[in-house]
Amino acid sequence: MSASKTAPATVVSARPLVLPAPGRGEDLQVRVSAPASGDDLPVIVFSHGFGWSMDGYLPLADYWAAQGFVVVQPTHLDSRTLGLPPEDPRTPRIWRIRIEDLTRVLDGLDVLEAAVPGLAGRLDRDRIAVAGHSWGAQTASALLGARVLGSDGKPGQDMSDPRVKAGVLLALTGLGDTLTPFAAEHFPFMKPSFDTMTTPALIVAGDNDQSALSTRGPDWFTDPYTYSPGDKSLLTLFGGEHSLGGICGYEVVETTDENPARVALIQQLSSAYLRSALHPGDTGWKAAATALAEDPEALGTLRSK
Repeated sequence: MSASKTAPATVVSARPLVLPAPGRGEDLQVRVSAPASGDDLPVIVFSHGFGWSMDGYLPLADYWAAQGFVVVQPTHLDSRTLGLPPEDPRTPRIWRIRIEDLTRVLDGLDVLEAAVPGLAGRLDRDRIAVAGHSWGAQTASALLGARVLGSDGKPGQDMSDPRVKAGVLLALTGLGDTLTPFAAEHFPFMKPSFDTMTTPALIVAGDNDQSALSTRGPDWFTDPYTYSPGDKSLLTLFGGEHSLGGICGYEVVETTDENPARVALIQQLSSAYLRSALHPGDTGWKAAATALAEDPEALGTLRSK
């Protein structure tokens, strides 16, 4: 794929920024990365995978910021940087608190904007997206309209947010009817319903992502595309495992499929997708999709509905 026509901008990053979070037990720590110049900047709120923090996923955060997005990364309570023991009374509720963290970020954009030198007055509040990887994708999907089925099989609370206009969901787990006994016992929230996930989203799955949490194969990760209503795209990466080539960081231990070219494709396609989703007249996504389809050495395939 050719690089974006937009030259990368100088990026300014500020951390830790703190949002008060009464009742959470810890105030919410946040990292904000933004281009040093430009106005009317769209916002991406990013939810990290299990154990990570605001300091992870810089291959995505830095790239998006250099492409003109303001990237906001909260540190969730499961982060290794906080060291909550499994017996902490909040543990069973962390999946919900994670979703509340993203909502808290949206509620606190004024505070965050004012805390980053030179950022005040430059955010476009009408162009907000959410993104996430693995557990973070599950967290982000709730703001797009996905819900969690209760023990009675009925969808739980609607935690969607009308401020969010688009999403990028990376390695999002599928339906809960094929969970392993361990997953069913320990992660009861992994029983999603995508029926009401109506907000436009790009779903990214690896065709070699074999999860220990499900008895199904890698196609489990395509469920969010299959079972959600219209205006969705699915990028399936050839040979991609759960780290999708290394989006968490370069040369990190958890990456089992280190592939900088795969990461670069995700960077480019996710940026093009969000830019076009947030600016309906933008043709970058259409051009990127065509380029991928015509690439004889493509690293993945793209479907849209």
